[in-house]
Amino acid sequence: MSLNDDWRARSLRAVWHPCTQMKLHDGTPGHPGLPLIPVSRAEGVWLHDHEGRRYLDGISSWWVNLFGHNHPALVAALVDQLGRLDHVMLAGFTHAPVVELSERLAALTGLGHAFYGSDGASATEIALKMSAHFWRNQGQPGKSRFVGLAGGYHGETVGALAVTDIAIFREAYAPLVRLAATVDSPDARDARDGESAVDVAERAAQSLQRWLAGHHAETAAVIVEPLIQCAAGMAMHDAHYLRRVRALCDQYRVHLVVDEIAVGFGRTGTLFAHSQAGIRPDFLCLSKGLTGGMLPLSAVLTTDEVYAAFYDDTVARGFLHSHSYTGNPLACRAALATLDLFERENVLARNRVTAAQLTERLAPLTAHPRVRHARQLGMVWAWDIETTLPDFAHRYSRHALAHGLLLRPIGHTLYAMPPYAIDAATDDRSGAWLARGALAALNDTLAEEGAATVLHPAHAAGAIDAV
Repeated sequence: MSLNDDWRARSLRAVWHPCTQMKLHDGTPGHPGLPLIPVSRAEGVWLHDHEGRRYLDGISSWWVNLFGHNHPALVAALVDQLGRLDHVMLAGFTHAPVVELSERLAALTGLGHAFYGSDGASATEIALKMSAHFWRNQGQPGKSRFVGLAGGYHGETVGALAVTDIAIFREAYAPLVRLAATVDSPDARDARDGESAVDVAERAAQSLQRWLAGHHAETAAVIVEPLIQCAAGMAMHDAHYLRRVRALCDQYRVHLVVDEIAVGFGRTGTLFAHSQAGIRPDFLCLSKGLTGGMLPLSAVLTTDEVYAAFYDDTVARGFLHSHSYTGNPLACRAALATLDLFERENVLARNRVTAAQLTERLAPLTAHPRVRHARQLGMVWAWDIETTLPDFAHRYSRHALAHGLLLRPIGHTLYAMPPYAIDAATDDRSGAWLARGALAALNDTLAEEGAATVLHPAHAAGAIDAV
């Protein structure tokens, strides 16, 4: 048995992998199981297995990695921090990394008093609880409902599922979930004849306006993913929508929660996506790229008004929410090193050059006759594929791996969200590898149309990135 096979077998015996129907890794006669790749090391945009094969991480390992794996500056910061302080509880104690990170995030966003969690779903839960508790402390306990967008994704814990509009994640837990209201998405792909992206955004904003006109007295907050609804198939919308939502929340006295867990830290071309609309949210949720993809950490930033509503002699009016590893010094130090890289290396300007180069490399894929709604924003690319294969995502993922690529479509949407370290300058660099392999994998997948059976009928519809 090879090293890869040994680690694969041991993992399947011992590990319950996330977002996965585990049986699909087994395969059936005539149909290979979905690949499980044992990774031994990673560097830059590359993941390496135990037998010398490498795979370009075209989705930044679930959208977390910003600068490439094992970036030396991030590693050095963590090694230094390990020699100083590994962890201390944040209740009754504090430390330099969490203070400095909170100060820097406040300076970048105009929002202070950062509250920390462990992951993106935790950030969603914190923001929702904090909003509802704010209204309770203000003498309006009836304002406890939330509004999300069609196709929205904000995490998979029970509270986050309430504002996540993806059925495959929510249906099994419906008895546990208090569903939020759902209004129209501003997805520009929904444009009617003659409509622009701004027109679609305005139409969606009117849907929200109708809801708030009748329900604002019971609504605590609206939650949105600014500019890109990632799990909805990289659904992109015009910044006009964010400006309209901000105005409606002000008009009806409802909080605006902006979820930048996936799109923050340069993904859309600016450090934070909502800044392209010139707005300030009441709550800002951050995670994933916050630490450059090194360690789990999330943060919720909010306004002085919200903070003041909890500042009281009565303990019950405080925000009594905690995680054991809240504000972990190692994770905070990684986040500080991440912000240092943005400042020191002019990352956003460099990304504009990289994005233009990679868009040119990807032009043959964009021109493919089966591609619909090709779109790009910052360091995110997406293409909807016209295909008769209901299990397109699974088939494509397998072919992409065969071409040395980690790409996992969402349903029939192929997308790329590579680390910023990708190099598209010349024909022999990683950007060219991504472009050639993505196109080849698409042609290999479409060649399987007309096959007698669906490989994995139970999950043919696809989901966020599920197998």
